[in-house]
Amino acid sequence: MTEQAPESRRVGLMVFAWLWVALPFAYGVYELFRKVVQLFGG
Repeated sequence: MTEQAPESRRVGLMVFAWLWVALPFAYGVYELFRKVVQLFGG
């Protein structure tokens, strides 16, 4: 049982790290899409 605790902790850290990168990236892509539509769509 002691071996499972570090593994689950590592998975939680990996999820947090991916969200830390993915959420600002997704927001940037969303804003880019809005600007492109505003620029070309009128």
